[in-house]
Amino acid sequence: MEIKVTGKELKITDAINDYIERKMDRIEKYFENAEAEVIARLERNTQIAEIKVMANGETFRAVTEDKDLYASIDKDIDILEGQIRKYKTKKEKMQKESSLKELNAQKAVHEVEDEILKVEYYELKPITPEDAKLILEEKQTQMFLTFVNQETGKVNVIHRLKDGKNFGLIEPEA
Repeated sequence: MEIKVTGKELKITDAINDYIERKMDRIEKYFENAEAEVIARLERNTQIAEIKVMANGETFRAVTEDKDLYASIDKDIDILEGQIRKYKTKKEKMQKESSLKELNAQKAVHEVEDEILKVEYYELKPITPEDAKLILEEKQTQMFLTFVNQETGKVNVIHRLKDGKNFGLIEPEA
């Protein structure tokens, strides 16, 4: 893990640097390639430690203040470790759920072959077959149209023929 330590209003000693590197080992075990940026600063009588970890396209950040810089660093490490564990658990859960969904979908495809998969509702309007043809010509993606024939009062279906230009009309006999 690449660690960049910066001090503002505060000199970073070798002891502080070593302490930060030792504590960052707790974070390093979660990622193969990660970068960390540590900023330690002094404001009035409080020591503030800010740690930002960038790994796998994610950024984890913790900022705490304490009278002791070492205590502030410890709090940051605890916060970061919690954030990372939560992120990893959430990611694993999402991967598990997506794989279960895929598995269930595959099972459903194999089990359900002769069932009705889609139901559509539409309004049956009394119109003439010529009007039905005009409506179907407007809707290029629609293959058929069910309607009540205004002349006979019976349900009819007009459909596109395979040539794509002509139409067929289905009427009940009785």
